[in-house]
Formats: sequence, structure tokens, C-alpha cells
Amino acid sequence: MNAEIIAVGTELLMGETQDTNTSWIGQRLPEFGLEPEYASIVGDNLTRLTETLDRAWRRSDVVIVMGGLGPTLDDLTRDAIAKMLGEPLTTDPELKDWLEENFARRNVRPMPRQNLRQAGIIPSAVAIRNAMGTAPSWWIDRDGKLLLTLPGPPRELSNMWTTEIAPRLKERLPGKKVMSRTFKTIGLSEAAVDEMARGVYDIPGMDFGVYAKPDGIYLRAIAKADTEAEALNTLLRAETMTRDALGAYIWGTDEEYPPERAGELLLRRGYTLAVMESCTGGMVGAALTETPGSSAYFLGGAITYSGAMKAQAGVPEETLREHGAVSEEAARAMAEAARRTFGADCGVSVTGVAGPGDQDGVKAGTVFIGVATPETAGVSRHEFPSRRPLVRNRAVTAALLQLIQALQERAP
Repeated sequence: MNAEIIAVGTELLMGETQDTNTSWIGQRLPEFGLEPEYASIVGDNLTRLTETLDRAWRRSDVVIVMGGLGPTLDDLTRDAIAKMLGEPLTTDPELKDWLEENFARRNVRPMPRQNLRQAGIIPSAVAIRNAMGTAPSWWIDRDGKLLLTLPGPPRELSNMWTTEIAPRLKERLPGKKVMSRTFKTIGLSEAAVDEMARGVYDIPGMDFGVYAKPDGIYLRAIAKADTEAEALNTLLRAETMTRDALGAYIWGTDEEYPPERAGELLLRRGYTLAVMESCTGGMVGAALTETPGSSAYFLGGAITYSGAMKAQAGVPEETLREHGAVSEEAARAMAEAARRTFGADCGVSVTGVAGPGDQDGVKAGTVFIGVATPETAGVSRHEFPSRRPLVRNRAVTAALLQLIQALQERAP
């Protein structure tokens, strides 16, 4: 079955808000046997939104509409669906009561009249209440097709999908059972992953895709079979062969992300960690502490934005004088200083030129990352595109992946 994704909002077209929802949903459709064939962004205009919905409804088996479910007059998704399907939009008394209870719990009385728009529904729709907001979703099962709405805020969307929509899709969709697993690698190019895993591609009933992401090269394996047991067996066979082929280059799977994986490895080794950051300004420490329970291994860090502060934090002045603050030697000394200063088992350092201009003869986008463990210390050099936010974000990811690789190679 084919699927289509529609993101609604003029702010998306104008670049004021980045559309991360489309890719998030698109990654999850194959596990239900759905092939995403179209994705579009449409502004808050009733005529254009209705036309987009009508085209999607005619050509796609499953249509997923994200956003436009708020209480304001420019939230038009409900109105456009009603117009496209030719059904009246009326107020649902139960949704109205639910909305009023939501506002009462927040001590907002009376509920703003505009929020009553969110209680609107059409005969074909089943309302699904939003546990994290005031915008209910719609589930429309008509003419052998599905049309689903999801709230625009990513936290609300992901929760609604995981707790409400995905279980319903699993029960509703016919055909083959589909299971997938994504293997996340570090230290390999797309071509290398493809070549090393080539033998896995011959497994019957499997589809594979290799693609680049900010935290490495991903290999996605999708198993299709008539029963869940067959799909699971096929996927397990593929996983065994993939792990044999790629070995320690695999740093994580599926929903794992670098800070979480780094924390798992630190806990396995019983190691603590400290950081010393320059161009990232504390972003590595912030990423590490996003994971609940990170206080078990993360001791703290220093933001040493100047050479004087680096020296004060334990970096030898002669290293800075002879090699400069942005150098392999400085990164190595910073990682070791982080260990000494905080009494940690491991240290991570980041020093570089975030840009947009060059600094002291060092090209903008140049970043050195140091990782020191009880066994070894290593430094990597990176040249990122010299756009300041991009340099800083990529440096954080690269630092976490380098830490993962250092710990993973020696993990039991």
C-alpha cells in the first residue's frame, strides 16, 4: 500500500519552522507495509489545502496530515478535510467537555471560545484525544482508504503516533507482516557499508537501504513475510549476518542516539566522564545530560573559550603557545586536563573555529576532538562546512561518536 504525507503550515513554507515531522513519520511507515510515495508542504490556505487533500485522497491508500489542528482561524485542516469529503463539520459534545476539563485543570476558566474549534468533527471521523495537548487527531476509514491527522508539535505528534496511531495501523492494515531494524555505523562510508554487507542482500524477503545521517551511515533492513513469526525469523537472520559483516563499526540500532549509547557504554565499563569545550560552548555536556540518569557517569565540564581559561583549567601553556588553541596537541591536552580536573576516568574535548571567518590562520569549520580513556587518548580532525550552527552541532555529534568508538572497541 502507498502512503502520502502532508505537512500543513505557512510557517513551514516560509522557513520559520523546520519540518522534522515528515522524515520522522516517513521512517516509520515501512514497518506497516506502507511505501511513502509523496510528501508535500501546504500553507494555511483553505483552497490550496483542500486541493492538496483531494489529490492525495484520489491517488494514495493512506494519507497522513500533520498540523493545522490548533484553535485559531488559520488552522484549517479540519475545514479542508470536511470540504474535500463533502461532510458537515459539527461540534462534538464529548470533545467539548474534554477540552473544558483540560483548561479547568490548568485553572483557565472559562475556556477561550476559539478552542471550541478543536471539538469539531465530521461523521466519517473518529476523534483520538491528545494526551499532550488540546488538538485531537482524526481517524477516517472510508472507501477502503485511511486519512489520519496528527498534531504539529513534534512531541505531541510522536506521542500520538506511538500510543494511538501505530497500534491502530497494525490492526487495520492487511497484507504481509513487516519488521525492520536500522543499524547505525561509524567510521565507514556509504559505499563501504554497502560493500561489506553485500552478502546480506541475498536473503529472501529482505529489503535493504544505506544512507548517510549526521551520526554515521545507516543500514536499514526490512523483512516482509506472511506471518509475524516468519518476518521475525528473517529479520533475526539478517541481523546476525549484518553484525558479522560490520562488527564493531555498528554503534547502535533503531531509536538509539549518541548520548544514550555513550552513557550505556560508560555504565558498562563503570567509567565516569568530564568534558572541556571551546567552540561548542557546553553543547556536548548538554547533550550528555539529556539522558535520564546521566549523573551516574557524567561529572561535569568546563567551557574554556579563551586560551587563558584553557591554561587555567589545566592545559599546559607551552602547548597553547607552540601549537595554538585550535590544534591536535591542544585537543589532546584538553581531554587529559578534563580527566585530571574533574577526577574522571574519561575526558572529551572540543576545540575549533566555528566561523564564519578564519581564526589565527585556521580555516573556519576546522574542529579537533580529543577523547582520553584510562587505556588510550586519541584526537580526530574535522573540516565541517563553515556555517556556525552546523559546525557546532556536527562537532557535538562527532565528539559523542568518537567517545562511543573508543569505549566500544574495548567494551566487554
